[in-house]
Amino acid sequence: MTRFVRRIGMGMLVCALAGAVTRAQGWQHLGKVQRVEKLQDGVELTSGAAKVRITAFNDGVFRVRLAPTGAFAKDSSWAVIVSPEPPALKIEENQKEIRIITSRLIATIQKSPLLINFADPAGSVLLADEPTLPMAWNGPRIHAWKKMPQDENYFGLGDKPGPMNRRNRSFTNWNTDAFGWQESTDPIYKTIPFFIGLMKGVAYGLFFDNTYRSSFDFGKESPDYFSFGAEGGELNYYFFAGPEPRKIIEQYSALTGRTPLPPFWTLGYQQCRYSYYPEARVREIAQLLRSKKIPADTIYLDIDYQEGYAPFTINRQYFPNFEKMIADLREQGFHIITITDLHIKRFPNRGYAPFDSGIKNDVFVKNPDGSVYVGPVWPGESVFPDFTLTRVRDWWGNLYKDFYAMGVSGFWNDMNEPAVFRYPSKTMPLDVVHRLDDGTTLDHRAIHNVFGMQNARATYEGLRKLQPDERPFVLTRAAFAGAQRFAATWTGDNLATWNHISMSTPMLLNMGLSGYPLVGDDIGGFGSSPPADLLTRWYEVGAFNPIYRNHAAKGTADHEPWASGPEHEAIRKKYIEMRYRFLPYIYTLVEETTRTGLPMMRPVFLEYPQSQEFYGDDHDFLFGPDLFVSPVVSETIDAQGIALPPGEWFDFWTSEKHTAQDKINLHPRLDELPLYVRAGAILPMQPIVQSTSENPDGPLQLRAYLPASTSSTDCRGSLYQDDGHTFAYQKGEFLRVNYSCRVVPGSVTLTSTIEKNAFQPWWKNAELTFYGAPSLPKEVRVGSEVTHEWRYDSQAHAVILTVPDAVNNWTVRITF
Repeated sequence: MTRFVRRIGMGMLVCALAGAVTRAQGWQHLGKVQRVEKLQDGVELTSGAAKVRITAFNDGVFRVRLAPTGAFAKDSSWAVIVSPEPPALKIEENQKEIRIITSRLIATIQKSPLLINFADPAGSVLLADEPTLPMAWNGPRIHAWKKMPQDENYFGLGDKPGPMNRRNRSFTNWNTDAFGWQESTDPIYKTIPFFIGLMKGVAYGLFFDNTYRSSFDFGKESPDYFSFGAEGGELNYYFFAGPEPRKIIEQYSALTGRTPLPPFWTLGYQQCRYSYYPEARVREIAQLLRSKKIPADTIYLDIDYQEGYAPFTINRQYFPNFEKMIADLREQGFHIITITDLHIKRFPNRGYAPFDSGIKNDVFVKNPDGSVYVGPVWPGESVFPDFTLTRVRDWWGNLYKDFYAMGVSGFWNDMNEPAVFRYPSKTMPLDVVHRLDDGTTLDHRAIHNVFGMQNARATYEGLRKLQPDERPFVLTRAAFAGAQRFAATWTGDNLATWNHISMSTPMLLNMGLSGYPLVGDDIGGFGSSPPADLLTRWYEVGAFNPIYRNHAAKGTADHEPWASGPEHEAIRKKYIEMRYRFLPYIYTLVEETTRTGLPMMRPVFLEYPQSQEFYGDDHDFLFGPDLFVSPVVSETIDAQGIALPPGEWFDFWTSEKHTAQDKINLHPRLDELPLYVRAGAILPMQPIVQSTSENPDGPLQLRAYLPASTSSTDCRGSLYQDDGHTFAYQKGEFLRVNYSCRVVPGSVTLTSTIEKNAFQPWWKNAELTFYGAPSLPKEVRVGSEVTHEWRYDSQAHAVILTVPDAVNNWTVRITF
């Protein structure tokens, strides 16, 4: 043994011993390649009874499939929505290896044993199989092991608690109702088996397309490799070449789908509680928001608005004038979102249409003996629609007809992991039967993780059919990869603690990195009562989350903005108002998301992948490319050190310019959220409104933050606007404006270029503010005309002027 240690080194010995242990547990690993069949898009390899297909799926994306018995399963996916478009490729083979060469990526397959690595065109290896552990199976279980470089970092996997970097931890994917989760809680609500590997600015992505209970181990078992696998299904994964992190998100979101453009009102402030009832309480909340001039767009109704908690019913004792309440609140600019959990109350022969029609149409999940499965949830004994069938999803979607007709604006699908009040599993038995459109069946092991996604899909598609011209809004708690096509989501039942506000940011960032950009958390914490300072700080950071929803559980203290007294109310109102001032920028961001998949809320390394100091930053984030947010998430903070991203940044509050090299130590007041704007940003903003149904009174507000020069700095911005609620934008009825600036010694020029002008916005003029002006201007020109209608703010180093008829191409030039 001593000689062996000296020859292979301790690291390889650990790996070899780990491999030996793994093999001893019954894994059958791939052996030597015995046959090579060249395909049009790659190769199929035979190794004993097993077969492996390695194909170029599209430019920069490879796919790997393993069939232990040699028979590949029917090629289907709940997540992948595009067909392969193989790029031009070349296949080379010699005695030792096979190479599949494309312009962006090279897959090299070692023949004995069968091992795969992926490299860039220069030959730098991006990902490689662990040499002692080829892909393997053990009965229905399948697994793969990959080399893990010492300085590689891992991000993604959806809403897992704890640090954003997944390295040195292991995870299970099994959608679980996890009230009051903590850092070590795993699994929780969602299964998104996708991650990004990042090392020294170079990134790749991997999506494991498997719906069974799966696992990812990023170095907990061994410091030399990471691994992933599942308890059933196919070893089927996609490799994304990148090499930039943002490119990987674009590739992955193209594969699994992107978030559709949401209704504009959903980006405003949302007020929720478990529960607002009776009707008088709902009206009181609305009245207080309006009388206190606290902007808001949405009020939620939790399960108590229903009769006996039965979905698609109304408790007429609590809400005798439900329809009129909805109409009255709509007149006041409020949209109502109602909860509709996926369990249907077992209530035969009582006139409960969802149950009666469901039984008649045979829509419910069944036990192995063919009887309908019954499990306890909020209404008591409940049955569950079999959302894997198209006809059942159609049936479910039509159940919303009456509520849509009443004026309800959106729907909240909760408890859809699916949660069942039976412990310890907290879900359906694993042997219940789910039917598929092709006449086959699968048990709950295969469907559990996609059940909530198909529930959200049924809701979204049903709403599309009921009101074809209106954009639906669906909020789901459970999800699988691809659920972003149907619903927004949130991080579930958090708690009102400083620990939970600090965990919020890395969770939301990883959701965005996992292709799920329209996300939020329960502002203030759901499951307990927040101290006043904590609630206020949560309102501050929440203003820069994609979904801005305040929510609280029964038995907790009030979480509304006016809770805790006038001082806290004023601060919370200030940040809600700021959210509305930023809506032009936010809506422009979310429209970009629908085209690229890039999240609104971004880790710094997404824009600056070479800045390795931000790889472990769980605290700060970018909101779009131009805003840097450093929230206060600790009650014990004295001084807060701010490390800015590369380049120049303006303090939003003081207009003071900083560079990444500056050492900034703040003592943030209770009303102060450290917020910085990228030098070179041109931000569209608006005057304050009380809801998105109200047109702002005044011009569009454009803020240009001038860099020292534009020789090395990108100076630009954009604005997207449409009617905010229909699909007319898909027919080209929208406004898109691109802004750019050029800074040279002695002058700055800002240009507005209309890219598309097929929508009339609420504004005609634009108030333009240049921050970072070096001195009092000598001359200001709008187009070719000199104007004297400007002013200079010496304290903010800002020049302010108004551009008339700004929905046109125009140029402003300032000479200093």
